[in-house]
Amino acid sequence: MASQDVLREEPSRGSFINDPKIRGIFFQVLVVVLLVAGVWWIAHNVIDNLTRLRIASGFGFLKGRAGFDISESAIAYSSDSTYGRAILVGLLNTLIVAIVGIITATIIGFVIGIGRLSQNWLIRKICTVYVEVFRNIPPLLVIFFWYSGVLAVLPAPRDSYNLPFGSFLNQRGFYFPRAVWGDGSWLIFVALLVGIAMAWFVARKARQRQMATGQQFPVFWTSTALIVGLPLLAYALSGFPLSFDYPKQSTFNLTGGFQVRPEFLSLYLALSCYTAAFIAEIVRAGIRGVSAGQTEAAGALGLRSGSILRLVVVPQAMRIVIPPLTSQYLNLTKNSSLAIAIGYPDLTATAGTVLNQTGQAVEGVVIMMVIYLAISLLTSLVMNWFNAKMALVER
Repeated sequence: MASQDVLREEPSRGSFINDPKIRGIFFQVLVVVLLVAGVWWIAHNVIDNLTRLRIASGFGFLKGRAGFDISESAIAYSSDSTYGRAILVGLLNTLIVAIVGIITATIIGFVIGIGRLSQNWLIRKICTVYVEVFRNIPPLLVIFFWYSGVLAVLPAPRDSYNLPFGSFLNQRGFYFPRAVWGDGSWLIFVALLVGIAMAWFVARKARQRQMATGQQFPVFWTSTALIVGLPLLAYALSGFPLSFDYPKQSTFNLTGGFQVRPEFLSLYLALSCYTAAFIAEIVRAGIRGVSAGQTEAAGALGLRSGSILRLVVVPQAMRIVIPPLTSQYLNLTKNSSLAIAIGYPDLTATAGTVLNQTGQAVEGVVIMMVIYLAISLLTSLVMNWFNAKMALVER
C-alpha cells in the first residue's frame, strides 16, 4: 500500500512544469513581459534621440502654415493652409484613387475572370495573356508604363484628341465638361437618394416574392427607371438648373471644363489593371469551385447560359470570392502609396513633405500608419459585413 501511495504522489511533483495549462500561462506572461520591455526600450531611445537633437514632440505642428502648393486638391487649399489641411488633402486624394480603382478593378476582374472560362478560344486566350502579363509585372513598372509609355506620348494641347461629349485628351490629361449647378439643384440629389431607396425596397420585396411564389419581377429595369427617372423628373420640375462648362481648345492649352491630370490617370489605370489580374484569378477559382451539378440542374430547368451564370453560378461563387477579394482591395489601397514616384499628391507624398519641412518624423510616420490602418480596418469591416450577407443561412 505504501508503494502505491508513493506512485500516486510522484506525478504531482512535476505538475508545475508538465501541466500544459500552467505552462501555457507562463509562456504567455513571458511574451507579454518581453513585448512591453521591447516597446519601452524603443520609446526610451526615441525620446533620448529627440532630446539630443532638440526636436519637440507632439502634434502642435499640424496648425502651422504649410507653405507649399499641392497640384490636385478635392477641397480648397493654398500654401497658406495648415499642415493638417495638407495631410487631409493627401488623404482625400488617396481615397479617391482607391475607390475608383476598386470599382474599375472589380469590373475588369470579373469580366476577365469569366472570359478565362469562355468556350471561345480567342476570348479565353486574350484573357489569359492579360492575367499573365499584369500579374507578373511589379505595380511600379505598370505605373511607369502608363505615365511614361502611354500618356507622355500623347499629342500637345493644340493637337488634342477630340473625344465624344466635348472631351479632349492630350499630354496634360483628360478634359471633359464640368457640371454647373444652379438654384434648385438640391432637388435632383434628393430625388436620386429617394430613387436609390425605392430601388432597394423594390429589390427586397421582389426577392421575398420570388422566394414565396417563384415568380420573378423585372428588378433591373424598375430600379433603372427609379434611379434615372426620378432625378430627370426633378431636373425638369426645378427648371433645368444644370448646365455644363465645356473645355475650349486654344493655341497652347485648354480652358474651362474639368481636368484630370496625367498623374492621377496613370496611377488609376495602373492600379486598376494590375489588381484586376489578381481579381480575375479569384473569380475564375470561385466559379470553378461551384459544383458542375448546379449548372446541369439549372440547364435542365430550361435556363439559358447567361441566366445560369448570373442567377446560379456567380451568387454561389461569391461566397468563395469575397474573402480573397478583400485582400486585393487592401493591396490596391496600400499600393496607391507608389504615387510618390510620379508626383501624385497622395497621403504618403503630402505627409512626407510635411515630415521633411517640420522634422517631426515620428509624428508624421504615426499619422500615416494610423490612417492606413483605419482605411484597411474600415474596408475589412464592410467586406466582412457583405460576406456575412452572402453566406448560406441554415434552415
